[in-house]
Amino acid sequence: MLIADMRCFRCFYTRAHSLLLLRSSTPVTIPVSPVRFRLRRFSSSPVTSVFDLPSSNQDANSNKEDNETKIGFSDEKSRKAASNPRGWNPGEVVMNKSKKGKSKTVWVCESCGHSEGQWWGSCRTCHKVGTMKRFSQGSESSASGGGGSNSTGSGFSESKGLSWLPEQATVQPHRLTDVIHGITQQQWRISLPGLFGNEVGRVLGGGLAPGSLILIGGDPGIGKSTLLLQIAAIIAEGSELAEPAPVLYISGEESVEQIGSRADRMRIQTEELYLFSSSDLQDILNKAHRLSPRALIIDSIQTVYLKDVTGSAGGLTQVKECTSTLLRFAKKSNIPVFLVGHVTKAGDIAGPRVLEHIVDVVLYLEGEESSTYRLLRSVKNRFGSTDELGVFEMANSGLEVVSNPSGIYLSQHNPDSDVLAGLAVAVVMDGSRSFLIEVQALCSPGSTVSRHVNGVQASRADMIIAVLMKQAGLRIQENGIFLNVANGMALSETAGDLAIAAAICSSFLEFPIPHDVAFIGEIGLGGEVRTVPRMEKRVSTVAKLGFNKCVVPKSVEESLKALNLKEIEIIGCKNLKELINAVFRSS
Repeated sequence: MLIADMRCFRCFYTRAHSLLLLRSSTPVTIPVSPVRFRLRRFSSSPVTSVFDLPSSNQDANSNKEDNETKIGFSDEKSRKAASNPRGWNPGEVVMNKSKKGKSKTVWVCESCGHSEGQWWGSCRTCHKVGTMKRFSQGSESSASGGGGSNSTGSGFSESKGLSWLPEQATVQPHRLTDVIHGITQQQWRISLPGLFGNEVGRVLGGGLAPGSLILIGGDPGIGKSTLLLQIAAIIAEGSELAEPAPVLYISGEESVEQIGSRADRMRIQTEELYLFSSSDLQDILNKAHRLSPRALIIDSIQTVYLKDVTGSAGGLTQVKECTSTLLRFAKKSNIPVFLVGHVTKAGDIAGPRVLEHIVDVVLYLEGEESSTYRLLRSVKNRFGSTDELGVFEMANSGLEVVSNPSGIYLSQHNPDSDVLAGLAVAVVMDGSRSFLIEVQALCSPGSTVSRHVNGVQASRADMIIAVLMKQAGLRIQENGIFLNVANGMALSETAGDLAIAAAICSSFLEFPIPHDVAFIGEIGLGGEVRTVPRMEKRVSTVAKLGFNKCVVPKSVEESLKALNLKEIEIIGCKNLKELINAVFRSS
């Protein structure tokens, strides 16, 4: 019994001694935390013993006040928090979880622009593999800008870089009738004079719209910088309706001397064209503010950067934020901005897909490596049609307009030669332009290769060959068939079906097709010849190029003859048998 009492006394002594050590420790001045609450609970627990503890309530209250002062309870709110029996406040723990300055990371698909909160091997929308790229966005605290300035999610403040632009808050909704009343065509569009300017203006929808943001893409070395330098010279020189005005050409890839050398080779000597080499977008916009140009050209968007935006030039964040900044600049200053965009191996403009959604116009400059012809194609245009197509030829002095673009893909014909069997001319449409292309066919008996096609869809070629064997009765089963489209063109339109069938028949029958015959029509599985869109424009193009005959579907023969095209004969065919009888009968 005595041993048990001694153990209880020793345990009580140890606990009381620990309490005394805690009360005599140095004052704690840390903020409210779970440790603070635990200390408060220990010191306020009622302890009575024969040791040096407070002997009266007054001494206990005074020690309690001193203890509270040492710990740091200076206000009533802290006392209430300390008196919480659970030792912590759930409201403070939940509400104080926000982390200031932390950036949000998302993964954006380069192909379709779909975003995810985490990385996936393939995009869940377009199902392409390896297109998810990391994209950092600033937090709400950093995006708000502290002083209420309008800033982007990456921390770039518009008030810092675009403070000289007019405030958007003063703009009020306007009636449509008030907007269009009294405005002339010259105010809606900036005219581009000359043959070159008219060709570019037609692709843009009738001229250059003030305040527009235009993105031009193309393969390296295709001629994007040459195209924009010529456009800058035309705008700077002015026209009959507009006086000469300054144009600012910015290059982040070339020096001013290199641009001047190219301009000298192209014989550009306008005095209102200003050159500047820089990659700092804020510095570029300040220069544009002082100069107040009629147009701003940036070559290229992948080389410029904003200092307040994370990431290097050409990254997803920089490209998006720089494009958004230039869009605000164009809309507020009413100055058109041209951007050059690099393309990827797949032929798409490098950077996030949202880049093409931000801009107003997207143009692509296309061309084959072995050809001097260049096609300026409109993919997106908020101010005009996307069916327009500009055709140019690259020369020593720059891009020149092709006077007769419809016949650029035709090869030289030799009507007196017998080896030209298997050649037929098709009429296809590319946008609003009609082109004549040459289809070549070769039927080789006993060939080890059954079929080989270039420039024609393999499934389409197989279907036409099967229809010729079944519906036209041609015994070409034992022949190796080779199909090719001249000049490296790709025939993707069904209007070329009739020319493919005619070329195969010509090679199999060893009967050359007259050089002045063109073919327009689609072939069905029953061997019937079907009509295609824009028959009138196709036939008119054939007549202008000097062709004497045009084979078309029977259903549109009468309507085409009503066009009074006296220089061309319209031949209508219902099916492939009528085609063979009309073209390959002996004279």
